Amino acid sequence: MGTNAKIGGGGFHHIAIRVFDFDKTVAFYTEVLGFTERVRWGEDAKRAIMLDTGDGNYLEVFAGGKEGQKDEGAFLHLALRSDNVSEAIELARAAGMEITVEPKEAELGGIPVKLAFFKGPDGEIIELFQSIGDDKL
Repeated sequence: MGTNAKIGGGGFHHIAIRVFDFDKTVAFYTEVLGFTERVRWGEDAKRAIMLDTGDGNYLEVFAGGKEGQKDEGAFLHLALRSDNVSEAIELARAAGMEITVEPKEAELGGIPVKLAFFKGPDGEIIELFQSIGDDKL
């Protein structure tokens, strides 16, 4: 994996956006920019998909966004790879950052992961992301 000794691993895993027209967005990123579908889950306004940008980093697209242009775009959070989410979140906690989601295990389209969220110094949402199964994401 990466070489970041502080959070274990390191590097971007994904950036997430919430969009109004899910199908149009997925078509744009796959057909125009060449991203490939890795995994999808959910239904209707709760749909989401991970699109591989071409190097194992992902764009995570969520349905259910509001119609119209957003003042600062559609970005929700950035996710950093970690070999140990439970240890890495403690670095943010020790630095006084607000933990918004404690470390937990989840499944994304049947792929097991461990994740946690916190707010950065300017309120930006940062996710710590760890693949924990044999099928890595």
